[in-house]
Amino acid sequence: MKKLAIILFVFVTMSGCETAQQVLNSLPDAAGTNGLSSAQIAAGLKEALTVGTQNSTSQLSAVDGFFKNAAIKILMPPEAEKVVSTLKTIGLNSLVDKAVLSINRAAEDASKSATPIFVNAIKQMTITDAIGILKGGNNAATNYFKSKTTADLTATFSPIVNKALQQTSATKYWNDIFTAYNQFTKNKVETDLSSYVTGKAIDGIFYEVAIEEQKIRQNPAARVTDLLKKVFGSSLANSGNTNTGTIRQ
Repeated sequence: MKKLAIILFVFVTMSGCETAQQVLNSLPDAAGTNGLSSAQIAAGLKEALTVGTQNSTSQLSAVDGFFKNAAIKILMPPEAEKVVSTLKTIGLNSLVDKAVLSINRAAEDASKSATPIFVNAIKQMTITDAIGILKGGNNAATNYFKSKTTADLTATFSPIVNKALQQTSATKYWNDIFTAYNQFTKNKVETDLSSYVTGKAIDGIFYEVAIEEQKIRQNPAARVTDLLKKVFGSSLANSGNTNTGTIRQ
């Protein structure tokens, strides 16, 4: 065994990474990888993220995908709490309700265009990234995905949300609310509705993606392909799944 270890060390040191990886992949499964190569592990992680994002965006883009999901329903921004309270006091509840419904409809509509953005980001994942994610906790893939793509998603998603807001008349209701409120105060209020809804819509999608990731990691029935079963059934995958805390937006 010691001689074999020395031979492997010399071989890996002197050989190209690709050739060395091929030899290492042919060795017995000593690392708990279920006999999977690094490339197979990466493919499994990418497949898991693809399945998770497709499920998530499909749910959220449906009617009431945001509006009737208490965990991610988009409410009025904190800056508008005083406005909402004042308008309800003077009997303009319906105006507030219409605005909330409209911004959630905008998020639902924008979610239809999210899947290709996620798929493109998934393709950029490296083998090293995949190994680290597989050994990570329940939300490791989602957290990695979030940290690496949020800026690009925001830049791409923002105009989609803005267009959706216009189509659902959310901007009109938003302007109506602040026009009404500003008639009763000297402190005029302005909030960037498009930016706010974009951020909340992306938060909602990542929230649902994290739930899908946990399902795949923890529930064998959610592993819908042979590759997912093998990747997430390996001891390497289970070694990092000690974090069972609740998901936070």
